[in-house]
Amino acid sequence: MNVRSLGIATSLLIAAFAIACGGSSRRSGFGVEVDPNEAADGGGGGFGGEGPGNGSECGINNTGGDPDKDYDGDGYALKDDCNECNTGINKGAHDIPDNGIDEDCSGVADDEEIECDSDLPQSGSDAFDGAKAIGLCKKADPDGVEWGVVSAKWVRPDGTSLSNMVGVGILKQFGVNAPQLGGSMLAISSGEAREGAPETTDKGYSHGTPSGYPKESPACPGVTTGTARDGAALELKIRVPSNAQSFSYQQNFFTQEYPVFICSQYNDFFVTMLDPIPDGLEDGNIAFDQDTNPISVNNSLLQVCESGTHKGKFFPCPLGTDTLSGTGFEGAAATGWLTTSAPVTPGTEITIRFAIWDSGDGRLDSTTLIDDFRFSVEGADSTQTKPSPVN
Repeated sequence: MNVRSLGIATSLLIAAFAIACGGSSRRSGFGVEVDPNEAADGGGGGFGGEGPGNGSECGINNTGGDPDKDYDGDGYALKDDCNECNTGINKGAHDIPDNGIDEDCSGVADDEEIECDSDLPQSGSDAFDGAKAIGLCKKADPDGVEWGVVSAKWVRPDGTSLSNMVGVGILKQFGVNAPQLGGSMLAISSGEAREGAPETTDKGYSHGTPSGYPKESPACPGVTTGTARDGAALELKIRVPSNAQSFSYQQNFFTQEYPVFICSQYNDFFVTMLDPIPDGLEDGNIAFDQDTNPISVNNSLLQVCESGTHKGKFFPCPLGTDTLSGTGFEGAAATGWLTTSAPVTPGTEITIRFAIWDSGDGRLDSTTLIDDFRFSVEGADSTQTKPSPVN
């Protein structure tokens, strides 16, 4: 699996800019003589205009300069930036595959690790393996400038330590459901995170919930969910690439609570808590339907099931039941693969907690598959979750 990020169109854009600067994949310079003390005037330098990234400081790559000064205004000083005429190239950038450009200033173009999940142990004992399973291959030095996973840990939904590991797993298959990309995917469960697991594994512990929860589903007015139980979560602190504006990932939520426990106190939730909280959201959960219902049985994104009217609500179940085969959720329901996307600020650190838990008791479990995490240079106007395109 890889961080399948950052797009052909963006690669071409950076490549075009790099050519204009005289060969940006070369770490030592660009073959262009520009006086670092003079702004470009649109003439001999060939870059045009004034301001960061427009080429006024390109010559500093060849002539030397203050290693602690950020000449192109991209947030990275010369000592961490091999190209002071392109704000998309520095040690904090993601090295876009197959474009011949050394965006991350490693000295080698296209050397980002893009396959890291083919031989991971199913138990997921190392939380960094959970990050690899969803597509995040790169660890980052907590005190460094490079992008990547700064820390990873298995926790309960409230962030406290997780000791019962049966609720996490790294799977190569879940019934007929394969990873969306790569060789593995992450599973977290209020029961057992394994294909074909029994419908109920009561692990016998209770815990708190993420900030802002428990929260009732707007689809179920007057219903109060019970105490959170049997939860599991993966919490990742990630330094965002300096050339990324958003991220996305895919999830597939399976629940035994369909159809009997719709709009009841016995309700499994799956949330993805993002810190800092994106603008426009009242809490950090970025996985919800168009009516702000968190991912649960009480959610309009539940699409894999036997259609019917339950508790006065009609479930059309447009995807049928085929993808429940072999999962242990036959006769129950799932969302099918969904894609969640959210904006980020380049070069900052974010914390993401993927969490699932049961409510009221530990019976009738739910499992979420998570895969295909990627950053993008394209911005996101808002946070949203939609059905993934069919492969």
